[in-house]
Amino acid sequence: MTAEIVTTDMEAPDVWRDAGFLALNAGSSSLKFAVFPAQGETALMTGQVDRIGPEGTLKIKDGEGRPIEPAAGALTSHDTALSTVIATLKRELPDLEIAAVGHRVVHGGIHYTAPVVVDEAALETFATLSSFAPLHQPHNISGIRAAMEAFPGVVQVACFDTAFHRGQPLVNDTFALPHRYYEQGVRRYGFHGLSYEYITGEMTRIAPHLMAGRVVVAHLGNGASMCAIYRGRSVASSMGFSALDGLPMGTRCGQLDPGVMLYMLDQEKLNTAQIRQILYNESGLLGLSGGLSNDMRTLEEADTPESHRAIDYFVFRIQRELGAMAAVMGGIDALVFCGGIGENSRVVRRRVCERLGWMGIEIDHGRNAESATVISSEFARTTVMIVPTREDLVIARAARASVGVPAKDPA
Repeated sequence: MTAEIVTTDMEAPDVWRDAGFLALNAGSSSLKFAVFPAQGETALMTGQVDRIGPEGTLKIKDGEGRPIEPAAGALTSHDTALSTVIATLKRELPDLEIAAVGHRVVHGGIHYTAPVVVDEAALETFATLSSFAPLHQPHNISGIRAAMEAFPGVVQVACFDTAFHRGQPLVNDTFALPHRYYEQGVRRYGFHGLSYEYITGEMTRIAPHLMAGRVVVAHLGNGASMCAIYRGRSVASSMGFSALDGLPMGTRCGQLDPGVMLYMLDQEKLNTAQIRQILYNESGLLGLSGGLSNDMRTLEEADTPESHRAIDYFVFRIQRELGAMAAVMGGIDALVFCGGIGENSRVVRRRVCERLGWMGIEIDHGRNAESATVISSEFARTTVMIVPTREDLVIARAARASVGVPAKDPA
């Protein structure tokens, strides 16, 4: 039986002094992880396995960002990759006892609105949602099972990317299809919820006057989406039924007329597997740039007609979605950039904010070049900010709470 997690705001007892909390994010060919102490915002160790398989690579850093040589081990599967990570962890932090493991789970369906402690029944429920997120959910489940085997008896906690959006109004939760599809779970779920949860908490801490109003958060990275947050609650999101919808991404198409898929089926005679490959892996920035790259840094450096085409479309769709988000909330008080592109690309931030003076958006180019926290000009009506996201910390907080480590606001 699953159990929702409740946190309190007290000091952690000494019994947790040597406890560690592991945050795992298992993707289709990657495994991100971070290890946190019982309290505090700084990870003791972070790392990422890329290209799981024969050509897999593992990079690990300590709490101060210094590289750590991984322990010897295979990276051919999620199980072997996790084993190699654990071997490194035990070598570097021999006295640390993992008290709970938190996992990112992309899809929580209509029922999960908060993190839950995982048992077999929960895993079976997660598996029923695999058809809703075929490229993510099976690997999330595999990561949980691998952690269960690696840490027998240790609490496992699932944190859902869809949970943050579950309170959205019906008009943004449904499609104009026969209502039976809505009842079957064909809805606008929204994703990147762990990122939006973190940004909402940070904004409440550093700019509560803005968070009490109308905020649009742009999570821009290899996966990209936007969320309208009104008085701290998600009221609209660019992603819908799947993680394909909304903005173009590194290799995903973003918003697409469903007639295009009918064309692929009827005229090109493609099967669903072939269409899935195109929409998820061959589109977005990669497809628009003629196969040049899905990495914004490469596209910015290339300075070719193909790279310009990809960046132009990416920026245009962000601007268009921003207008829609503002319309949903009846205005906008702040725009927040996060994610790999949002936090690091001064070009994308500058171009997104161009021609948006009618929304009160005007950036200070010096602040933008420095990637300052506030990059809007002094007299701009709408505040524009950069707030680095921390999905791993959201997961770690849920893992801590699962075993009774009380929450403590950062200093």
